[in-house]
Amino acid sequence: MGNNPEQEEFLLNQSHNSRKGGLKTLPFIIVNESCERLASFGLLPNMIIYITTFYHMEAAPASVLLGLWSALSNGLAIFGAFVSDSYLGRFKAVAIGTISSLIGMSVLWLTTVIPQLRPLPCGQYRHGCNGTTAAQIAVLLCSFGLISLGAGFVRPCSVAFGADQLENKENPDNKRVMDSYFNWFYASVGVSIVLAVTVIVYIQDHFGWQVGFGVPALLMVLSVSIFLIGSPLYIKAKARGSLFTGLLQVAVAAFRKRHINVQLNYNDDCYYREPESKLLEPSADFRCLNRACIIQDPRMELKPDGKASDPWRLCCVEQVESMKCFLRVLPMWSTCLMLLVALGQTFSIFQLLTMDRHVFLQFEIPAGSFGMITLVTLTIWIAFYDRALVPLLSRYTGQPTGLSPVSRMGIGLILGCVATALSAITETIRRNKAVNAGFEDDPKAVLNMSCMWLAPQFALYGVSEALNVVGQIEFIYSLFPKSMSSFAAAIYTFGLAIASLISTLLVSMVDGVTSAGGNTSWLASNINIGHLDYFYWLMTFLSLINFLYFLVVCRFTEHHCDGRNSLFPEAGEEHSENRHLHGASL
Repeated sequence: MGNNPEQEEFLLNQSHNSRKGGLKTLPFIIVNESCERLASFGLLPNMIIYITTFYHMEAAPASVLLGLWSALSNGLAIFGAFVSDSYLGRFKAVAIGTISSLIGMSVLWLTTVIPQLRPLPCGQYRHGCNGTTAAQIAVLLCSFGLISLGAGFVRPCSVAFGADQLENKENPDNKRVMDSYFNWFYASVGVSIVLAVTVIVYIQDHFGWQVGFGVPALLMVLSVSIFLIGSPLYIKAKARGSLFTGLLQVAVAAFRKRHINVQLNYNDDCYYREPESKLLEPSADFRCLNRACIIQDPRMELKPDGKASDPWRLCCVEQVESMKCFLRVLPMWSTCLMLLVALGQTFSIFQLLTMDRHVFLQFEIPAGSFGMITLVTLTIWIAFYDRALVPLLSRYTGQPTGLSPVSRMGIGLILGCVATALSAITETIRRNKAVNAGFEDDPKAVLNMSCMWLAPQFALYGVSEALNVVGQIEFIYSLFPKSMSSFAAAIYTFGLAIASLISTLLVSMVDGVTSAGGNTSWLASNINIGHLDYFYWLMTFLSLINFLYFLVVCRFTEHHCDGRNSLFPEAGEEHSENRHLHGASL
């Protein structure tokens, strides 16, 4: 008996896909991602120096610009994931993103090569350094925008695209293969970031901006070439729709049915649900959203096969509960924003430029590489906590992870407050030394003060990030079902974008208020006459207020603080599996 056309198409696709995908595709994907991370992260540490030096910006406006750039890059990651899942598919998204990053970095490199693309040096002006034209700023912003667009498409899609190549439910070892893939993928990302903040920054400091920006551009040429060479080998899954769309449908459907009285008791048959759903009815909290899954007129709202005729008017119970999961985690998610604001500050590089950075007689640590202390401390703490502290603490707390995610988040916030206060104290000592040495009007003078004075605060930030951010992501994963695991990583990325926006607003307000009436801004480019220490004390005060807010959130979400969700019981069981996606935040 012959196969029908649908069976023949299925068999043809199976045969076609059997020759594609697999381990042979992973080098192309991992090299592409690693080169993108190495290139883009290599630009960040010294970018504020490039902007203030060659575009004659003050420190505060330059910090605001870089904050907006960071917010755009992280915000576009949400957009890139949505477009990939709903329209383009992951292959096209990664390809477009990689090419966009290449063009953006090439334009940025051209600003170092073509003199007309940047202002003339200050020495060639009679009346100061206000020679930056709108066209020159537009070229710089264009390069930033293209790099952000590339990062927004590559980072959320690359890891999932690699998983597409290995997905094979018939293979009994598929889970082990996937575990190995995730480990290698995120290990390569970590190595790339380390090389970016060390090797690339060193090249910029010792070989100039043309070479320093040219190397990332060449890395993106390699990234594009490697990824496209592997194109014939890839499994290119089609777009199937995005979870973002499903959540938006719940909001729209609930609004369109806003006249329904949710106070009434509806039986289970009044709610629309998937055929194999374990959820018979929506939960009682956020009852206004329950309207989205209430069937008013079965003849109008349901098709003959039982599916919803208009998903923007009728949603299933699972969609409604997913939306409620999202709303439940928002308060706890918002408590980490202030810590992310503190971690994202770039003013420490101006401090480091005035300090003795020699470790040995012949070797000087690049100012932009000092963030390695935070990264190394974070990595060491995670390994130490997982291998040494978890077995010990589990005996006393009864928690399989040692301390609960919420407890770790709170400890991380406290350490963040201590690190910011320490930053203020260290800056006060540094500034007093500069003034006493007569360097008040010489911001380029190097003090007889070791850069290691800043090491403790960087190390504390690393531990606080390991505790708070990792704890927060685990908390969110424990409440979300498996279908929302990628959305949990997206929430963290969205938090980075919001934190960058808060940082730009804070810097703009402080600079505007403190420089009013002709006074010297706290955030002046000459930090010897400014008061960066006052800014750090303000950050410490805001961090303490944020910790009190955290305690209030814990008080009102006490029933969720154990990391369990009664609505999706499978969430806790899948918790360890979902943690793979944490690496997407790197």
